[in-house]
Amino acid sequence: MIALSLSQLAAATGGEVVVGSDDLIVQGHCDTDSRNIQTGDLFFAKPGEHDDGHRYLADVSNRAAAAFVMQPRSDLTLPQIKVADTVKALSDLASFVLQMQRTRGLKVVGITGSNGKTSTKNMLREILAQVGPTVAPRDSYNNEVGLPLTVLELSEDTDYLVLELGAAGVGSIEKLAKWCKPDIGVELKVGLAHAGAFGGIEQTARIKAELMPFITEAAVLNYDDPVVSDFKTSSDVKRIGFGYSDDAQYQLISASVTLNGTEVTLRYPDGERSRFSLRILGEHQAMNAAAALAVADLLGIDRNVAISAVSGLELAERWRMQPLLRPDGVLVINDAYNASPDSMRAALQTLATLGRQGHRTIAVLGFMAELGEYSNSEHEALGRLVVRYNIDKLYVVGQNAKLIHMSATQEGSWDGESEFYENASAAFEAINAKLAPGDIVLVKSSNVSGLRYLGDELAGIA
Repeated sequence: MIALSLSQLAAATGGEVVVGSDDLIVQGHCDTDSRNIQTGDLFFAKPGEHDDGHRYLADVSNRAAAAFVMQPRSDLTLPQIKVADTVKALSDLASFVLQMQRTRGLKVVGITGSNGKTSTKNMLREILAQVGPTVAPRDSYNNEVGLPLTVLELSEDTDYLVLELGAAGVGSIEKLAKWCKPDIGVELKVGLAHAGAFGGIEQTARIKAELMPFITEAAVLNYDDPVVSDFKTSSDVKRIGFGYSDDAQYQLISASVTLNGTEVTLRYPDGERSRFSLRILGEHQAMNAAAALAVADLLGIDRNVAISAVSGLELAERWRMQPLLRPDGVLVINDAYNASPDSMRAALQTLATLGRQGHRTIAVLGFMAELGEYSNSEHEALGRLVVRYNIDKLYVVGQNAKLIHMSATQEGSWDGESEFYENASAAFEAINAKLAPGDIVLVKSSNVSGLRYLGDELAGIA
């Protein structure tokens, strides 16, 4: 964080210094988790559903430089700023810091969408870091706590800030966007991810569109998604499209997947064509790369520098299309951090493409969470898709995913190609015993299913 005094911190958040000197300077990291607090950091005592950060004030008192609190502890020498709401104070402070840094030329990119946010964010971070100090979220810091914590990582010399804006219901993206106001906003896709929680695809679209009124310079839109391409922009905001669509200024001409990665050809608005290789597996990663390269171009980054950066990125993120090659020649693709119908389809398409290059293909699938009323139909559709993609073997893990197995066994001429297991332990024994050199194994499910650990175990790194 940039250096601020306790009095400045209090003024920015409508708080009051109740313990400590007004002129004490704080410049450490900010966090709501007491376990992450190091010497000189700023602790936000956040009340939670199952715990309360105020219980850990004594624990951090010998490390933290200061703390934001709602219930001060007069028995501690720890400097404290009392506020009405520590979560709101977090956003207020982040907004204050962001405004200060914008006067120094900081550029802000905001990314949202049902799929691809983290991959696109990581690609952009890799590009922008080549030309200037860059801050981007760790993990999926994209909500009302994670996003301001990311902003508070800014220092005086930061040139670029990349933010993920995650959806948590109606008004959630608006709440974030109205104070971070991205110079460039990226809309990747509107899909069924979280549709059950939000009340349908139409409601999801409305939530994702909440970013649009707060973009100040350019909106980078997926022109292959008819919902996103129809999003409205302010009259003074540039409208930039990416995708395979003929209308896209940053047009994907081709993308092909091999075991070595993804070969991409991209046409720029001035007609220049660039052919490059992504180490990251998946045709869908070409779309994320197109979005990232469009943003880089708008920011004036040299195209060769940008392409070199995305080409050198070895992994989008752990457990996201992560290729793990065993010594015996079995390739495990661990993509079990998240799952939706769209991302399942993209991962299976990649697996099927690799299978056509002379490999036996094995899909290990689990539950897709947060689909609500769409859950049964989407899991059934997934089972049929596995068969239609001609995947050689299917293993379904977990009772809540059993419909995938049942649907696959009823589709076409399958006879024994699909097996169902109640838990990952039983599945591991069955799968591992049958793997042979040259096999490609895709492991994919929502995070709650825990199959990412099964993927690691199958790869021999657990």
